[in-house]
Amino acid sequence: MRMEGWMWMVCVLAALFHQVLSSAEHHHSEAELHPWALFPWRNQGRSLARMKRDWIIPSIRVLENSKQVPENLVEIKSDKTFSGEVIYKLEGPGVDQEPKNLFEIDDKTGVIRSKQPLDREKHNSFTLKAFALSPSGERLENPTTIEIVVLDQNDNKPVFTQRQFVGSVSEFAVPGTSVMSVSATDADDPMTDNAALSYSIISQESIPANAVTKTMFGINNETGAIYTRDVGLDREVVKGFRLKLQVADMGGMGLTAEGEAIINVLDINNHPPQFNPTTYHMKAEENKFYSEIGRVNVTDRDDRGTRNWEARYSFLPSSDPKHSFAIATDPATNQGVISVLKPLDYEAQREHILLLTVENVNPLSGRAPKLQPSTATVVVTVMNKNEGPYFREDPIVIKAPESLLPGATLISVPAFDPDNSVLSYEIFRDPEGWLDVDKLTGDLSVKRAFNMRSPHVENNVYSAAVRVTDAGGLSSTVTVKVVLEETNDFPPRLFPLSNSICSGVSRTRRGLFLTAVDEDRHPHAAPFIFEMLFDQSVNWTVIQVNDTHAVLQPIVELEAGEYAVTVAVRDSGSPPKSSHSQINVTVCLCDSYGDCKSEAGAYLGSSVGISFIAVIVIITCASVLLLLLLLAVTLTACGRRHHIKKGTGLLVGESEDDVRDNILNYDEQGGGEEDENAFNIDLLWNPNDAPSPPRSFYTGTGVPRGKQPLRRDAPHNLPSPIYPRRPPANPTDIEDYINDGLVVADTDPNVPPYDTALIYDYEGDGSVAGSLSSIASGSSDEDQDYDYLNDWGPRFQKLANLYDSH
Repeated sequence: MRMEGWMWMVCVLAALFHQVLSSAEHHHSEAELHPWALFPWRNQGRSLARMKRDWIIPSIRVLENSKQVPENLVEIKSDKTFSGEVIYKLEGPGVDQEPKNLFEIDDKTGVIRSKQPLDREKHNSFTLKAFALSPSGERLENPTTIEIVVLDQNDNKPVFTQRQFVGSVSEFAVPGTSVMSVSATDADDPMTDNAALSYSIISQESIPANAVTKTMFGINNETGAIYTRDVGLDREVVKGFRLKLQVADMGGMGLTAEGEAIINVLDINNHPPQFNPTTYHMKAEENKFYSEIGRVNVTDRDDRGTRNWEARYSFLPSSDPKHSFAIATDPATNQGVISVLKPLDYEAQREHILLLTVENVNPLSGRAPKLQPSTATVVVTVMNKNEGPYFREDPIVIKAPESLLPGATLISVPAFDPDNSVLSYEIFRDPEGWLDVDKLTGDLSVKRAFNMRSPHVENNVYSAAVRVTDAGGLSSTVTVKVVLEETNDFPPRLFPLSNSICSGVSRTRRGLFLTAVDEDRHPHAAPFIFEMLFDQSVNWTVIQVNDTHAVLQPIVELEAGEYAVTVAVRDSGSPPKSSHSQINVTVCLCDSYGDCKSEAGAYLGSSVGISFIAVIVIITCASVLLLLLLLAVTLTACGRRHHIKKGTGLLVGESEDDVRDNILNYDEQGGGEEDENAFNIDLLWNPNDAPSPPRSFYTGTGVPRGKQPLRRDAPHNLPSPIYPRRPPANPTDIEDYINDGLVVADTDPNVPPYDTALIYDYEGDGSVAGSLSSIASGSSDEDQDYDYLNDWGPRFQKLANLYDSH
């Protein structure tokens, strides 16, 4: 029956039901009912509008992929059509929303129709809104919801979820063992038979081909679970299977798809390893380490490269009690590699017989055959080689007293040679040259006396080395450590040997601290014992302060002066050594600081303090005394100056007895005061200020040869006139300039004439010859001895010849 017929019947029944209700309930208040109905009619006999109920329109079912397009789906009517024109509109997905243009409505008749085939896999339902509008666009009724459901068709084939499924099963698995599961999907409605899937195995192929021909696997047609169906899965026979699968919808009667499953047969450890062969011969040179001396082989039928195939080797403990050998597995070949851990000794054992066992890393499966563990025998022959000598002990420790005399034997250091060769010993290292060794016996002796203070002795240990060499040239070295034991070789010495102490103070505050120095070390040094000699214990005593110091104190009050006190000191050595030392003690008065002073200084220093005024007075007095001393020195120096007596050309002293001829060289061009490079005449005035000549300058009479005489003929303490300082700029005034200089020189009482006199020598102070001039002389020439003129040098040779006749 078409949809329109059903709608007509529904409308007639609704109208009859509405009439019954209107007659039965006319006394109730009327309300407006929902305006939508199929073929409605009005109750025109009443003045009040009656409320109508909403109509529930069932879902409209449309088959997907329909070829009848456009296809009318439903027709809607509004009761407003009796009062005027009605325009119908449709909105929602499939109309004006994506996907658009799938449905439409006739705006005059209200017929809803599909415009193109629908696809349930894309959109399985649509919810639309229908409206009734006036020509002016006014909404006449509330919108009605229309549900369109797309009915499924079997238009999609099932698809496996993987292109190839891979699983595994252990060999010898029992029937019914789960192997793997496969799965497929179908885009059709899962609530229909269109998506009801059924799995099956189409074919089976073994790897390698034809290794197994019977059906070994089955599949659950509903779940896709694959399981074993038969026995005979042997990894050594078949490695795996390739299954061709099929899946069909409609419970196996619909559309189909094919897939593939690979099933690998897993290995179990059902084959123990076996040695092949079981006996091996190897060689190893003695005294050498070997990482490999040979290999052993095994066979295993289990899967190569797995832990079921990998071998693990071991030695029987009784065949290698010293653990001299080791064996490891080569992961690539599964061979056992034998190595030497400890050097072999040809002289001790020339052949070693090793027993080997082998097993897999993984334990054997219960399905493995019951076989005895495989064993092998390895014979290792040791090859002889010249072995070098060696010392059984290294280092060799020797204890010796440091006072051991040269020539004493310390120890014998014999070496051992496995080949019994002739050995030769020598000192290899001896930085101090203290040791000697016998070349044949290896006896070590003292060559030079030991010295504990050597820089090569550390913590009383002296290190040396001895080397031994066999006849083949092989050698070995051993370290010799000589532990030197301290002996009491040196007596202690007192320090200090002189000092001062204060008198007049309390006995507890005075005294001289003494200590001792010992070149020995512990226990032959401190603590020291200080003692007084018996004959000096009356006035002095020594008090022990600690292990290394003591205080020397006087017992009675002593006068200031020098005292010699003899003190004895003894060390703690065994046997102890002692020494006597004389201590020079100065007893003196001391100031408040404990420093020795004179009696006056000590008295002042012993006072409480000196006032500031007293200090000022002392400083003032010292300054006055210094000033008077300087004044006296100045007056003495001024009194010894010489002056010039003009008109004679001679230098005349203050005393007429001091009259000497002075040789003047007038052809020497002097520069006066303008000549800044002229001879410093002040040295002529004060010749005593010149440095003393060396001893070789004295004559046999004790008179210095080159000593300058004291000038007393130039009174240089008078004021000098002002010299013209600058020459005139005009050459015509040179004559006036020279004349002015002459006048100034003539009137200057402090200098010789303008051309400065140069004095080349003097007779010297206190000359026994007196003056050479007879002027003002009170004695005759006969009273003079002129022999000393011969000692004055070539300058006075002529003068000596003049007086030689006398």
